[in-house]
Amino acid sequence: MLVSIVVPCKDEEEALPLFIEELKKVTKELDGYTFEYIFVDDGSTDNTLKIIKNNHNFKYISFTRNFGKEAALYAGLERAKGDYVCVMDADMQDPPSLLIQMLEIIKERNIDCVAARRINRKGEGIIRSACAKLFYKLINSMSTYKIESGARDFRLMSRRMVNSVIEISEYNRFSKGIFSFVGYETYWLEYENVQRIKGKTKWNFLSLLRYGIDGIVGFTSSPLVIASYLGMLMFVLAFLGVIFVVVRKLIYGDPTTGWASLVCILLFTSGIQLLCIGIIGEYISKTYLETKRRPLYIVKEENGQEKGSS
Repeated sequence: MLVSIVVPCKDEEEALPLFIEELKKVTKELDGYTFEYIFVDDGSTDNTLKIIKNNHNFKYISFTRNFGKEAALYAGLERAKGDYVCVMDADMQDPPSLLIQMLEIIKERNIDCVAARRINRKGEGIIRSACAKLFYKLINSMSTYKIESGARDFRLMSRRMVNSVIEISEYNRFSKGIFSFVGYETYWLEYENVQRIKGKTKWNFLSLLRYGIDGIVGFTSSPLVIASYLGMLMFVLAFLGVIFVVVRKLIYGDPTTGWASLVCILLFTSGIQLLCIGIIGEYISKTYLETKRRPLYIVKEENGQEKGSS
C-alpha cells in the first residue's frame, strides 16, 4: 500500500535535516507500506531545496517565488499518488511519530481521515493563543462547517478524500475550511503542543490575522449579514433621532444645544459605515481575484525539469 507524504517548506534549512532523519526512522518501522515523499519548496531563499535534492528518493517541486503554504499544499496533493496521503510540516511541530498511530486508526476504523489537534498551546504567547481561540469561536459561530479548535493541517487522508479536496481549485484557499467542507468521517488525534525544533516561524501576528480574515471571508457570508443588520439598526436610530430633534425644537425652541453629542453620533455612524464598506470590499476583492483565474502557483523546477503553472 502506497502512502504519500506531502511536506510544504519555506526556509527550513535548519529544521529540515532533523525532520528528514526522524521521518525516515518512522517510515522504517512501518511494515507493509511503501512511501512516496513529496517536498514543495515554496520560494525558499536558503538551502532548503539543496537539502531536499540531496535525498534522491524524494520528489520535489520548487516554486518561482513564495506563493504561500496553501498553494504548496495544493501542489503536493495534486501530485500525490498514494492510497493514503499525509500532510505535515517540516518544523517538527507535526511529530512524524504520530503517523504510526494515524495509519493504525484509519485502517481499524475504516474512515477517510485522521487529523491532529493540539489540546494546548504551551510555549505560545498569551496574546497569540487568545487570538487563536477567539478565531475558532468566531468562525464556528458564523460558519456551517465546524473547524476544531487547535486543528492542524497535519492529517492522513484516503485517496477519495484527497480527490475531493483537489477538485476545489479556488484561488483563495483555506485548507482547514476545505477539509471540513468536503466532509468524510474524521477522527481527531489529540496531542500536546510541540515547539519548533529549529529556525524561526514564518507566521507573525499580521500574517495570522490576514489568514484568519481569509478563512472567515472564504467560508461564511455572515459578516455581510451583520453589515446589513448594522445598516438597518443605524437607519432606525437615525429616524428616531430626527423625530427627537424635531419634537425638542418645537417644545424648547433651542437649536444650539447638543452639538457635542451630534459630533459623537456622526463619528460613530461614519465608523460603522466604513466598517461595513470594508466588509463588502473584502468579499468583492475575493471575487475579483477568483475571476482573474490566475494560477495558484508557478513551478520553476520539478524533479530537475522545467515546468509551467497550475
